[in-house]
Amino acid sequence: MDATLAFPLLAGLIAIALFFDFLNGLHDAANSIATIVSTRVLRPQYAVAWAAFFNFIAFLFFGLHVAETLGTGIIDPAIVSPLVIFAALMGAIVWNIVTWVFGIPSSSSHALVGGLVGAGLAKVGFSSIVWSGLLKTAGAIVMSPMIGFLLALFLVLIVSWIFVRQTPFAVDRTFRILQFVSASLYSLGHGGNDAQKTMGIIAILLYSQGYLGGSFHVPLWVVLSCQSAMALGTLFGGWRIVHTMGSKITRLNPMQGFCAETGGALTLFGATWLGIPVSTTHTITGAIIGVGAARRVSAVRWGLAGNIVVAWVVTLPAAALIAAAVYWVAGFFG
Repeated sequence: MDATLAFPLLAGLIAIALFFDFLNGLHDAANSIATIVSTRVLRPQYAVAWAAFFNFIAFLFFGLHVAETLGTGIIDPAIVSPLVIFAALMGAIVWNIVTWVFGIPSSSSHALVGGLVGAGLAKVGFSSIVWSGLLKTAGAIVMSPMIGFLLALFLVLIVSWIFVRQTPFAVDRTFRILQFVSASLYSLGHGGNDAQKTMGIIAILLYSQGYLGGSFHVPLWVVLSCQSAMALGTLFGGWRIVHTMGSKITRLNPMQGFCAETGGALTLFGATWLGIPVSTTHTITGAIIGVGAARRVSAVRWGLAGNIVVAWVVTLPAAALIAAAVYWVAGFFG
């Protein structure tokens, strides 16, 4: 297809991208609210509204570096076509639905990256891949949970030392208040990093069809649409995954919840400013494991954590295979 793509088809592809963004919010709502729900600081229905608000306003605090990476830094923009975008989105959407149904906290971000890679490979082979951007993203698969783990562990140790003379009741009361701050920061980081991925997809689609003029950029209406779709998805919540993230990995108190959310938020802020599309799922899971391990190693259900890691590793190639299959099948009808 070329730049004469019919508007209804273009609008349909944008709608599919926004549906993915909605699913991203639905799937990753647990990342923003699992700790504050599991510590019983907020009821689930209030927690999702809280997270959705901060998801939406995140564009006011961050640049669009992650959108630029997704739009131009994973596969060569010159080979992007509507069919490539359709296949990439379907690869990510199908994998998101499968993992959501089974309550597996996999990465929507890496599902989308995998979808792009699979569609690009199906079209022109390995020459489609921008290796610098892909390797940077692949490195974040390992680094983001490790950084979240270390920051959360470090925060628990510092906070424990600062409040060593306080009674457990006083500590609990203090961090029930502070967890509102940490949950807000994490939701900002989530909205800032994750919504930009869909912005990048829509922007590169518009650019490939000649709707952005001579230079790649993200129009404001795309920014607002993506933030709205993610916030709406968060409002619907991902309760299966909340249960896994909030209680199955390790039990948390408000102080530990604060440390997990703050460690995760700091990781996301850094990655977003650097333009690295990291997984909010990886980040918060690493942070939760970090606070659990700070208490005692046996407090973490390492078997479940291992299963989650396997899902992380499988996500990118699984989404790539689905996207490649969709590209080949759809090609027969194109």
